[in-house]
Amino acid sequence: MARRPKPKSFATPAAGGPPAKAKAPRQQVIPDAVANRMVRRIAIATGTPTVLGMGVFVASYLLVSRGLLDIPPGLTLVGSGAFFLLGLLGLSYGVLSASWEDAPGSLLGIEQIGVNISRMRSSVRAMRQGASGSGSDSPQG
Repeated sequence: MARRPKPKSFATPAAGGPPAKAKAPRQQVIPDAVANRMVRRIAIATGTPTVLGMGVFVASYLLVSRGLLDIPPGLTLVGSGAFFLLGLLGLSYGVLSASWEDAPGSLLGIEQIGVNISRMRSSVRAMRQGASGSGSDSPQG
């Protein structure tokens, strides 16, 4: 059997293409301890309301099917929707309430929310300044 030749890559210097770029080590943005805190807070702040939102459907079904209460379907939807919305807000709360310090912070982390929002704003500001500074707005003479 004849072997097929391997196709040449156009990204190699021998093929006349541009040289392959060396990958720089990726900088870790969020420390592992902080990421773990965020995950725990997100799991609790979104998981609990989500389970309660599903529980509204189950409880409503059981109450209606056994003839204990006559619950309108709209009330079931509003109740479960409120819990799901609370779970969505819990996602933001879980991220913003996690301490970025070595110490884990308080149980609820409410004091960290203002600190983390200001960090987020300064980060967005820095990204905008970096993006606006790299444009071709400068006059070339």
